[in-house]
Amino acid sequence: MATEFELTVVSAESKIFSGKITSVRVSGIDGELGVYAGHTPLLTAIKPGMVKYTLADNSEEAIYVSGGFLEVQPNMVTVLADVAIRGDELDQQRILEAKRQAEENLAKQNNVDLAAKLAKEIAKLRVYELTNSKLMNKR
Repeated sequence: MATEFELTVVSAESKIFSGKITSVRVSGIDGELGVYAGHTPLLTAIKPGMVKYTLADNSEEAIYVSGGFLEVQPNMVTVLADVAIRGDELDQQRILEAKRQAEENLAKQNNVDLAAKLAKEIAKLRVYELTNSKLMNKR
């Protein structure tokens, strides 16, 4: 049985990643999903968060997605997102400022849109921190 499969992550603007991997983890609408080679076909919506995947050399990479769809075929997985940003392209200061602003707005006016904005900024921060810690470990 094959242990690798193709992953493609695309945003509305461009292809963010395409390559062979051994596993991928995403936040589905109904919970966390882990996908390996030969997985049963699946089509599901995904929440804003992290697409974390493992390459053949066991290194892991992460991409922030604003939500979207996940399509799983036995030898291929596709993530379609409105916004997808590689972890090493995220700006920590910008994220922290947007998170602070979202928290302040949410404290003043509690609504679903503001809570969703805060959740997206927290997800970006998680991807940034994961990517940054790996870069520091390589040095």
